[in-house]
Amino acid sequence: MQTAELAVLDWIQLHLRCGFLDTVLPWISRLCDHGEIWIVLAAVLLILRSQRRYGAAVSCALVLDLVSCNLILKPLIGRLRPFVINPAVELLVPPPLDASFPSGHTQNIVGTTASLFACRKEKWVQIVCAVLMVLVPFSRMYLGVHTPLDVGVSFVLALALAAALYPAFRTEQTAKKATPWILARRRSAAGICSTPRRRPGATGPRAARILPTSRTVSKTRTP
Repeated sequence: MQTAELAVLDWIQLHLRCGFLDTVLPWISRLCDHGEIWIVLAAVLLILRSQRRYGAAVSCALVLDLVSCNLILKPLIGRLRPFVINPAVELLVPPPLDASFPSGHTQNIVGTTASLFACRKEKWVQIVCAVLMVLVPFSRMYLGVHTPLDVGVSFVLALALAAALYPAFRTEQTAKKATPWILARRRSAAGICSTPRRRPGATGPRAARILPTSRTVSKTRTP
């Protein structure tokens, strides 16, 4: 398996290596370095009242990907990087110091963008997410820091986690149930008051009732 994976990386270096990709793909790969960009994106979406559902989805995806990849699988498996096994690989980025399997960059980008892809219906958002889900995993193999197995398993795992999160953030109603603090903030922002108000001229314990805000249509009696 490892021999076949290294053969794929050698084929990429031999047939696809060019000056344009040598310049562009390191920048594409840096989109997921430590996840700073996606943490900032999640924070901005959480601040914007109309975008909080998407911010909560991205935040949950980031946490699940961090725990499953960096805190569990990488230390548990401890696979060597391909450039360690094959020193002839020319790196275009500083050599990562952690384990190779699975790919944290791939799991980060696929988990967050898949969550946005499923929740957002705008075509341009889905196109950007789809492009990033392809470019970042490929960049990790092109740069020689991950094997196809590292990238492939991370891709599938991130999609599975995003699919598990989707029912919770599919609609505004499901998001409010999954993250009640969103509902609390929106209630306070909208000025919804649950304090009972007394009907004019009413007394006694039943006097405190919430008055209806909409006008009622009186029914006319027919003789």
